[in-house]
Amino acid sequence: MVQVCLNGRRSAADGAAVPLSPQELARSAAEAVAAGATEVHVRPRTPCGRGSLSPRVVGPTLGALRERVRVPVGVTTGAWAAPDPEIRFERVRSWSVLPDFASVDWHEPGAERVAEQLLTMGIGVEAGIRSGTDGAARFAASPLGPRVLRVLAEVTDPDPATARTSAHALLAALGDAHGRPVLLHGEEGGAWPVLRLAGRLGLATRTGLADTLLLPAGERALSNAQLVAEGLVQYGSLQRPS
Repeated sequence: MVQVCLNGRRSAADGAAVPLSPQELARSAAEAVAAGATEVHVRPRTPCGRGSLSPRVVGPTLGALRERVRVPVGVTTGAWAAPDPEIRFERVRSWSVLPDFASVDWHEPGAERVAEQLLTMGIGVEAGIRSGTDGAARFAASPLGPRVLRVLAEVTDPDPATARTSAHALLAALGDAHGRPVLLHGEEGGAWPVLRLAGRLGLATRTGLADTLLLPAGERALSNAQLVAEGLVQYGSLQRPS
């Protein structure tokens, strides 16, 4: 499984290739799925470009995406959009148009409460475990662990020389991850080394402009679809024989 993460924390300052509006996100998602992405992950934005968990923002974004793609679509629920845990919880609870899954950063205050609410609403939970945080330890002790859709192992080390080592350390900290599937990905300079490691280990992975603006040789990526196409090549070239 190769998920595409369309925009993440990127802004218009990162170039015209980064989709922000619902229409741009839908077009980019359709192109990425045509290139081979099997899931879509998105950070809904207000018209002025700010990340938001408001149902008035999440609903239209999901609606636009589902008009163009038939694969699972997920959103993030991070503190970037609502730092106050209570506000974050209330905004998630107020959603009327529901994503197929939502990521929850396990190291953030209020994470388990948000995750439990998502599960109550029938939304799959992607447990985000970021390197350099206590997320792995918190997840190991969480009674919700066996109920999540998957673990999103996020390697934040941007150095291509050390990102693989950081990834191994994160996977070791996760242990058996409550027996849940693991999606492993990196960021910036670590994105491609970690994606290739995921292929070698037979783990799900993701790519997209949220994680890197560059192709493996260092040239600027023109679209999410281009990153997905190259990601499949990089992943498959090192995948273990069946």
